[in-house]
Amino acid sequence: MAVYAISGIVLIFRDTDFLKSEHIEEVKIAPNVKNENLGKALDMCRYQFEKEEGDLIYFKNGDYNKKTGVAHLKSMELPYILDKMTHLHKASTDDPLYWLNIFFGVALLFFVISAFWMYLPKTKVFKAGLLYSLAGIVLTLILLFV
Repeated sequence: MAVYAISGIVLIFRDTDFLKSEHIEEVKIAPNVKNENLGKALDMCRYQFEKEEGDLIYFKNGDYNKKTGVAHLKSMELPYILDKMTHLHKASTDDPLYWLNIFFGVALLFFVISAFWMYLPKTKVFKAGLLYSLAGIVLTLILLFV
């Protein structure tokens, strides 16, 4: 649960540079690639052209030399352990470990539901637990729809 909690908190800041360090990569592709095809050639999903000066094309987070075919790509990356944790948190069916995520999610759901059978229904603790659960449901609905 700690891994999911930490990676979930880190994922909140995924659009910022919080905890990230700069990584510069040099990539060689074919020379004279046209600006409109450059994002695809560099396998960049968020390619954003900025300007062109002579043989250099500048784009968000890098540049490309049309003459040599060399591109410099700048990216911000999390430290190794945090990066692995966030990838585990974001696993999809393409990931071989997605079954573990499904099992973990089902186990957490079991813990949530089975907690209602921890106390006898006539006790004060059970009634307080129901009130807390109701408050949690209302808070969740507010967070989802506001």
